[in-house]
Amino acid sequence: MFGIGMPELLVILVVALIVLGPKRLPEIARSLGKGMAEFRKASTEFQRTLSASLEETHAPPPRAPAPAAEPVTPAPTAAAEKLPEPEKPANG
Repeated sequence: MFGIGMPELLVILVVALIVLGPKRLPEIARSLGKGMAEFRKASTEFQRTLSASLEETHAPPPRAPAPAAEPVTPAPTAAAEKLPEPEKPANG
């Protein structure tokens, strides 16, 4: 884990037992275990979030549907607007 073997771990436990006493050592070990579990849980959640975010950025963007074709009506041209008006028949 951290390069700590069995002899080093035993020395640490004996020193903790002497310093903390037999009554407080189980309480502290329990809280330390809960803290480690919470740290692992948060670390796993962070890794999942990061992986999902990276997969989302590498995925190609979804294609938008093609717009529906609208009927095209020709716009009036300037030549069509300048046509002469038909002559009116003369009355009488």
